Amino acid sequence: MGRIKCVISYDGTNFSGYQIQPNGRTVQEEIEKALGKMHKGKLVRVVASGRTDAGVHAKGQVIHFDTDIQMPEANWKKALNALLPDDVQVTQTVKVHDTFHSRYDVREKEYRYFVLNAEDNDVFQRHFCWRNRGEIDVEAMQKACALLEGRHDFSSFCSAKTDLQGDKIRTIYQATCHREGDMIVFSFKGSGFLYNMVRILVGTLLEIGKGKRSAGSIPEVIAAEDRKEAGETAPPQGLFLWNVTYRDDQ
Repeated sequence: MGRIKCVISYDGTNFSGYQIQPNGRTVQEEIEKALGKMHKGKLVRVVASGRTDAGVHAKGQVIHFDTDIQMPEANWKKALNALLPDDVQVTQTVKVHDTFHSRYDVREKEYRYFVLNAEDNDVFQRHFCWRNRGEIDVEAMQKACALLEGRHDFSSFCSAKTDLQGDKIRTIYQATCHREGDMIVFSFKGSGFLYNMVRILVGTLLEIGKGKRSAGSIPEVIAAEDRKEAGETAPPQGLFLWNVTYRDDQ
């Protein structure tokens, strides 16, 4: 048996999320279906760095699976892409040690969120950003981003629907936002993220950008440990799991 690590990209528009569920098309289901064909109907379970919700995209999701098929690393990419639908693509495959774990060995994850700050919608971007009209003060949001960095209890930025049993302490290594034309790009790099955390962070930061709350209010929101103290949850289509890095650069 050998273990294969894959980096995958997917357009989450027509998926009910990454993880297999009874009703609804999922990314995991499509990958396991492709692997099943390669393994003559045998179920091959894949493990991902984490779940993404319905409508959320990935540019650098990482999965691993075990296989008894012997073939060159590069051939795995070609074989899987030949069997996967157009909205899922394997971008990299590599053989790894059987101790590698795509979820438990994560050192850092980066999520990006795209906001189209324009009066008119862009039909070609509608599945990949959140259109938000009106003036947005990027500089104020940048100040607020700096206050999010560090190790905190992010309960205020976690959906009440979470099934998490443990604590909600996470570390954000870097939080930034900048403007590229009409697009405002948010980037969050951290040790891990809670359910809907990035989308709530973006919703809160946009309230700051629109003058509805001050940048200096971030520490108070964090200290409250209460979801009601943070802003709205931004919609899923603007969110991308951008990159996952591992210990020892696995």
